Amino acid sequence: MEKHWASIIESIGEDLDRPGLVDTPKRAAKAFEFLTRGYQQSLDTVVNNALFPSDSSEMVLVQDVELYSLCEHHLLPFIGKCHVAYLPNGKVLGLSKVARIVDLFARRLQIQEALTTQIAQTIMDVTGAEGVGVIIEAKHMCMMMRGVEKQNSVMKTSAMLGSFRDNQSTREEFLSLLQMRG
Repeated sequence: MEKHWASIIESIGEDLDRPGLVDTPKRAAKAFEFLTRGYQQSLDTVVNNALFPSDSSEMVLVQDVELYSLCEHHLLPFIGKCHVAYLPNGKVLGLSKVARIVDLFARRLQIQEALTTQIAQTIMDVTGAEGVGVIIEAKHMCMMMRGVEKQNSVMKTSAMLGSFRDNQSTREEFLSLLQMRG
């Protein structure tokens, strides 16, 4: 990967012998590897058996999980927050595992629409929940730094599965909990 970064930097007309760029291909390769580390992780390792029996059937909401991803169209970052809710069905997921699942998929080349669905479906599959709701709000550098250059636009996507899709009151409870800021 380092050689490819060197080639890219040279192709824009830069001099790789310039002091500030001498180690840039190596650093860029390392950074890109970190930014796409989701490809090197498995769901089993991330969840690590952190599913616990529970009699609770009340909504579990993990709100404002920050996420950093790369747009698969331009390889530019999109940055935002993810809200994940589910209705347990005999099992709850360890709290940090929700954030780790978000990262597992966010740290891959993505489009926000697919990321939202992947997180929701994975939480549903792992927990066997009655329903899952995921909302992502993000700012996309591909829209801010290039193209239309709109600095204040925010993209919001949602995925509603099971009771979140079928039951309006469940969906409304999720949305109202998101509006409660303390």
